[in-house]
Amino acid sequence: MLYFMLSYNRVEGQKNLSKFENAELEKQLKILNKPAVKTVKTKYGDTYDCVDFYKQRAFDNPLLKDHNFHPKMKSTLSTIKKDSTFSSTTNRSWTIWSKDGGCPFGTVPVKRMTKDDLIRLTRMPPPEDVTFNAEYDVSNNNSRSNGRYISSQEYKVAIAQISYNPHNKFAGAGMKTAVYNPQVNGQQHSGCRLKIHKGSDILQAGWRVDPTLYGDTKTRFFIHFQAGKIQCFNTVCPGFVQVNHDVPLDGSFTDISQRGGEIWSMKIYINRDSSGNRWILLNDDFTRIGFWPQSLFTDLKNFATNVDWGGVVYSPPGVPKPPMGSSYFPIENSSYDAYCDDVAIVNKEGKIIEVDTLATHTDNPYKVEFKRLSYGAIYKYFVLYGGPGESTHV
Repeated sequence: MLYFMLSYNRVEGQKNLSKFENAELEKQLKILNKPAVKTVKTKYGDTYDCVDFYKQRAFDNPLLKDHNFHPKMKSTLSTIKKDSTFSSTTNRSWTIWSKDGGCPFGTVPVKRMTKDDLIRLTRMPPPEDVTFNAEYDVSNNNSRSNGRYISSQEYKVAIAQISYNPHNKFAGAGMKTAVYNPQVNGQQHSGCRLKIHKGSDILQAGWRVDPTLYGDTKTRFFIHFQAGKIQCFNTVCPGFVQVNHDVPLDGSFTDISQRGGEIWSMKIYINRDSSGNRWILLNDDFTRIGFWPQSLFTDLKNFATNVDWGGVVYSPPGVPKPPMGSSYFPIENSSYDAYCDDVAIVNKEGKIIEVDTLATHTDNPYKVEFKRLSYGAIYKYFVLYGGPGESTHV
């Protein structure tokens, strides 16, 4: 509704709002900002409301009206265990709260929305949309593709993906990704994502620098879902059910990778449980963050057909493309390149399978490679991606 009430060309801040527009914003804020059991701040000054689990935004969705969800819900994923043989090192700490501590059990942290947040949301670009017009055919070097992947709008990607087959059946997928902070301005954004989809239903998770979405240029954790014509980030629209009382969906990262220096990473899984719910899991111990209930979806009620990993950027028409990843082209060195590793899919039986063959697609002016590189005493497969965009350095 706000998209029609607020003029993109006219609204530059609260001082330009009419009385009607201001009243409508206040009404929306009352809907979005649920009563807080406690209010907390991060070390970086973000304000979060600790909202009672049963009063969170997800349950405003009429599809979830008769739910039986509760704060102690587990993901019922038999293959996801702390002693999983599929391992990596995720040196990411989620200790971001200030000295007043985080949210108590039975609540979930929800970022406080402001009028400025709502105004910025009216300037969000339409969601990324991609079309496949040919099946991928991966050559022996593991990275060249004969298919065509068509990026839409003003989005540019540098991704690796499972070879396209309409009969693919994936319960989920995962990755570990190095976290960077590419420089963006205005309505640009830049990030790295794990994406699973089928038809018009899409799920994404990763990190993102997005001033329009967040109001700053910090690197933040994000999730996104698209179900038919409905789509949004984090919990801006009702759908995603949070269960974790300590990890915010849009929290900023305390540590950022330095090219050639210390590399900070996060591990992410999107996985389907026995009830058809799609869970977000983080870190080596597969910490449960929350889930999208099966009832939200049509095409993704069962299994996904497509999975991809890598970078994505956006610039409005006529605006130079921003940096992606580490802001440099890959040089096949994980200490210098933005990357996704521990790339895996979860098959329809729930088994985690590490991927060793992927097709790739890149849009100019970026690059992507899928390579097997030495990692200490072992060899691992990496999706290496990035580039300076149309900035001055290379």
